[in-house]
Amino acid sequence: MNTIKARTLYTGTEVLKNAFLNYDKGTIHSVTDRPAGDLLKTFPVVTPAFIDAHSHIGMIRMGEPSAEAEANDRMDSIIAHADALDSVMMDDRGFIDSIEAGILYSCILPGSGNILSGTSAVVRNYGRDTTEALIARSGIKAAFGYNPMSAYSRDAKGTRPYTRMGALAILRGRLTDVRNKLSKKEPEPLSAEDAVLAKVLAGKERLRVHVHKADDIASLLRLVDEFKLKITVEHSSDVHDIHIYQELAKRDIPVVYGPLDTLAYKVELKHDNWRNIRYLIDSGVYYGLMTDHPVIMQNMLLFELRWFLRHGLSKQECLEIITRKNAVILGINDRLGTLEKGKWASFVCWNADPFDLKAYPVLCVGEGKEIYSEK
Repeated sequence: MNTIKARTLYTGTEVLKNAFLNYDKGTIHSVTDRPAGDLLKTFPVVTPAFIDAHSHIGMIRMGEPSAEAEANDRMDSIIAHADALDSVMMDDRGFIDSIEAGILYSCILPGSGNILSGTSAVVRNYGRDTTEALIARSGIKAAFGYNPMSAYSRDAKGTRPYTRMGALAILRGRLTDVRNKLSKKEPEPLSAEDAVLAKVLAGKERLRVHVHKADDIASLLRLVDEFKLKITVEHSSDVHDIHIYQELAKRDIPVVYGPLDTLAYKVELKHDNWRNIRYLIDSGVYYGLMTDHPVIMQNMLLFELRWFLRHGLSKQECLEIITRKNAVILGINDRLGTLEKGKWASFVCWNADPFDLKAYPVLCVGEGKEIYSEK
């Protein structure tokens, strides 16, 4: 049994003082007020490992020209059976930088250039290859708004929309076709792509929907009602009043918010502002946080939380966003997100409070193994 002492321990649900974290064989045994094993070291602060709930790390890679980026495929506007993991390279230096900042886990999604662009991959940032890195799946990427109709469509192949209504028409048409196939007395054989859409229609796969504006979310909710879809709203950066978040809260639809601190580089982001967080908080909607790496470099995930501090959240409440709440949204809270018995021994040891500008991780542990140590 290994034990570390934290003068301050953020568990993901509460803050403890002078607590001992006891772990064995990669799993947390207990959190106690006295050591239950061999005391390895005492640290000023310990937190759960951070989780980025939406990124393109490993697909858009550091030190490679943009022509080699693999987040968006141009062969068609709907490629639901694609797998983000197949375009991830674990030797992307971004993973190393993220680990050194305490972010040990990422949900990697295809980009927003397609209406449907494939399945997500939740990975260990410290995996040696993509098979070893993969820990879960967390939905199929979809995109509404400007991007699928224009932003990444240059030289694109296949059927492409020119308007929002065109994009919705393509998606509605494909969902209707698959639903009709499934409703026949003798269902037709499904293609690989249709098989994915069948899971979406059955509620077995969640759509992770890129969407920024309130009216695009309203369009999305009409589609949800029509086809009884399970979704999360990804981004919502342009939402600048409370009502659409209240509707999402009423429907138990979570939001993966962000990224913050970006340039509003297109018209649909003209209302993007850190003050919009107030509507997110006050609405009661369940939310997590993203970097959308490389839109914001993943190692800046913690720094995005300063805006939530400015809106009055406590340090513990802020850290919950990138630990427990992101884990819940991604469906990995059975093993990550909090420091408690039975969870993975994945945590970050700090030289000071993480919100101190001088703070940095001195030790990162993933599943009981040292992943990074400040020398």
